[in-house]
Amino acid sequence: MNERKIDYLRISLTDRCNLRCRYCMPQDIASVPMEEILTYEEICEIARAAAQEGIRHVRVTGGEPLVRKGCPDCIRMLKEIPGIETVMMTTNGILLQKFLPELLEAGLDGVNISLDTLQRERYREITGYDGLEKVLGAVEACIQAGIRTKINVAAAYGLNDSELLDLAGLSEKWPVDVRFIEMMPIGYGTSYHGIDNRQVLEQLRERYPGLTEADPQKDAGFGPAEYVQIPGFRGRTGLISPIHGKFCGNCNRLRLTSTGKLKYCLCYEDAEDLRIIVRSGDPPEKRRERIRQMFRGAGKRKPLEHHFEQPDQISEKKKMSEIGG
Repeated sequence: MNERKIDYLRISLTDRCNLRCRYCMPQDIASVPMEEILTYEEICEIARAAAQEGIRHVRVTGGEPLVRKGCPDCIRMLKEIPGIETVMMTTNGILLQKFLPELLEAGLDGVNISLDTLQRERYREITGYDGLEKVLGAVEACIQAGIRTKINVAAAYGLNDSELLDLAGLSEKWPVDVRFIEMMPIGYGTSYHGIDNRQVLEQLRERYPGLTEADPQKDAGFGPAEYVQIPGFRGRTGLISPIHGKFCGNCNRLRLTSTGKLKYCLCYEDAEDLRIIVRSGDPPEKRRERIRQMFRGAGKRKPLEHHFEQPDQISEKKKMSEIGG
């Protein structure tokens, strides 16, 4: 174990989703009962204590966060917490255009939209829903609204390996960052052979020999993506390489599941139960101090590195939708 700076918290609002992506939640599974899910007030109680221990950036995730009623209200509540500098969201985009005005009013700082294909029928095969046009419409709406927008691509053979360059081309059409994420061997993702991002980069260099490394200080995010710039493109291409480019030494994040478990690393089941604390009945100041203690020591408790390359070392058995991917 070693101590590092932790300033980024991913908060899962729900394990439910309106899609059935083959590598995440390919079929209906029993959702966690609502009484086991943190309320927005409980989430914000944890976030306030976390901010006092250095958390500055929050990303709201799911499942799909927008299927939970009142999601924009939660965004607003998080934005009002002293010390929290940015609140962002990762979404599949299906409901995004509908809720975008409320999200903007609430103060959302940025949005990542998951999109693994540009082919309508393939989208339906991957997600179980004919929703490609809704997602593309949401991307355009976000751009027109001026909110920082990124597109996340889970890259895997048999899923979208023939479309990587087409997907990268979205950042020529639009001022968005397109990021390729190596498939994680978690849950249903173990059934897929993820694409090594070094191969993605090789394809990009073959097609665009003038490709250069992007200025790391320009529009720097708070995550592990490494960016390259294709000449003439309005946006950038990002590579998130947890498998073939371990960034554990620089990992600055924790995850809060929808049921209140504070996780240090996706590879391991180790977690702290914060729901017990917020529902303990203790006075607010005592609860706050107990939560602060959890975040205070998180840098020391984070593992030095994951071992996804050694399946027998992976202790996390939950699905990504349960963890808050």
